[in-house]
Amino acid sequence: MSGRRARGPLQRVQRRSRELQAQVEALRAESAAPAPGQRKALSERCLQLKKLVDENTNALHNLKKADEPAPVGNYNQRKEDEEKLLLKLSQQLQKLVLVLDQDNVTMNYAVDEEHQKDTQTEDENGEDDESEDEESSEEEDSEETDDEDEDKLLDDPNVKECIAVGNFNAQQEGDLTFTKGEVLLIHDKKADGWWVAENSKGERGLVPRTYLAVHNEDVDSQEQSEEHIEVVDETADGTEIKKRTDSHWSAVRRAITENDTVEVLATIGAVPAGFRLSTLFQLLEEGNQFRASYFLQPELTPSQLAFKDLVWNSEKNTIYPRPTRVSLIVTLCSCKMIPLPGVSIQVLSRHVRLCLFDGNRVLSNIHTVRATWQPKSPQMWTFSPRVTGILPSLLDGDCFVRSNSLSSDIGILFELGITYIRNSTGERGELSCGWAFLKLFTSNGMPVPSKMYELLLNGGTPYERGVEVDPSISRRAGSGVFHQFITLKKQPVLIVKLRSLSVQSKDILNLLPETLTGSMCYIHLLIFYRQILGDALLKDRISMQSTELICNPILATFPQLMDQPDLMDALRRDREFLKSLFVLVYHDSVFPLLQSTSLPDYKWADEESEASRWKVIADFLKKSRENDGALQYLLSSENTHKAFDISELAYDFLGEARKNNPGV
Repeated sequence: MSGRRARGPLQRVQRRSRELQAQVEALRAESAAPAPGQRKALSERCLQLKKLVDENTNALHNLKKADEPAPVGNYNQRKEDEEKLLLKLSQQLQKLVLVLDQDNVTMNYAVDEEHQKDTQTEDENGEDDESEDEESSEEEDSEETDDEDEDKLLDDPNVKECIAVGNFNAQQEGDLTFTKGEVLLIHDKKADGWWVAENSKGERGLVPRTYLAVHNEDVDSQEQSEEHIEVVDETADGTEIKKRTDSHWSAVRRAITENDTVEVLATIGAVPAGFRLSTLFQLLEEGNQFRASYFLQPELTPSQLAFKDLVWNSEKNTIYPRPTRVSLIVTLCSCKMIPLPGVSIQVLSRHVRLCLFDGNRVLSNIHTVRATWQPKSPQMWTFSPRVTGILPSLLDGDCFVRSNSLSSDIGILFELGITYIRNSTGERGELSCGWAFLKLFTSNGMPVPSKMYELLLNGGTPYERGVEVDPSISRRAGSGVFHQFITLKKQPVLIVKLRSLSVQSKDILNLLPETLTGSMCYIHLLIFYRQILGDALLKDRISMQSTELICNPILATFPQLMDQPDLMDALRRDREFLKSLFVLVYHDSVFPLLQSTSLPDYKWADEESEASRWKVIADFLKKSRENDGALQYLLSSENTHKAFDISELAYDFLGEARKNNPGV
């Protein structure tokens, strides 16, 4: 008789998990650079492996401590750890399927094996019984006609009640989870296929149209579901979930799902498994909705007959200050233990992007601060505590943050990022190296204290939970308390400081728009701009009802500087100069440069472009000082400028002003 003790149910599940983990790692390695004809086979293996992982997860969920033949220490903790491992394997396989099969975003994990074999046999042999073909053809024609009628009725605006033909789990924030047979009330049938629905509990969210059928109270819901669509696991067979078309969620979804590049880089060891495409960079690329130039514009009231955040104080002959719920200064101090990228990629920029966030939506513009690092301490990033003199504003770690949002969950989202070039392909991209969220109010509504915060960085995107930046750190950790402490010290962190505001600082910040984040080193320029804006829109306008164009080059072009920090640096001067001098400096510095053909386009994290732009800027500023202004430069035949456009001079405040949008 063998002296080995029989394995208990939990131990058998754990052993099966280790086997599946090894198979997943082997499959990911094979999928790093698949041959053209191998992608389909690898995808099928991935789906089958996903099914096995799900089966082991179900077996784990059914386990009970009483089923163990012998006492097991820390049973609940071991079971929870095993569940986390299986969830991680499931997510890895899900992303791998997306990489291997870009044309089929919707994944049918539990496809019927016999149906697959029958289809494959038919494709190989090419011979089917003719009578069966005729019968199936007639059935298909009838089904197609019924489906067309059903689709027309489903899209009818008057049809409000629908029944779910399959189980659907929320894929992202804002989705509504439902089960097969559940009746949903449709409030809005959007053109992109994502409809606003409400369940019996009063919960609302977005649901995919392809999971719905017209609700017929005379027919049993179960029979109706089976009659129209055969449902397999979470996805209705043969259907395709359309991607959302709104800019915010399309950028978020791209950062989460389009990780083929990241998966490849992680597989070859270039980056840790917790890196992702940068969510905030994707939002910036969508348009101007999250840029500072947009939030710097005055905001109109809901009636659009007055300005919400720009009011004139006739007694002091300036604009009224606007106190807000969130008005503070946050200082980026340093980042520690940031994983080093591999030698296969070249890092062009290390930086932190920050914005106001409520756990669901970005509530402000996205501000970027570039980090510096030393070769002797490559895992530490540092920031300039206060930028003065000729230091670029891009390095300024002192940032102001303002918002009047009433969200109880509002806070600051920090995303560490790198801009890189892959040496082998020349591919350029931006990755997130981790993120952190600092909530600004406690559960009872009080502001969090002004102090130093050491924020542990999370991996994945801000819409993923439980992802580590570098999972290998935890895997190498021992079980003892000392080892756990050492492991915690190795985790990447961001150190920031919330600064209490003096009376003077509050007065300064209150002259800014209600919602804005930016650098403290150019805040005086923003205030000058706001005051000049007040002069033009409130004090000097002939009539408040007049909507004529205003001839003012500063108002027409200044917001563009917020997206080109080197031009903002060219404008920075002593904080004490007056508005009149500000106007003269503006005309003699950045205004001619904006239209110069000698100034290359602004490109983020492009060292050659940055150097050439600054050379042009420095040469121009030198000539402007020598010639006592920019007039000679503008009139000289040696210099060329872009074709004149009236938008360079005419400020259209109705066209530029932000419309009141409670969702932003």
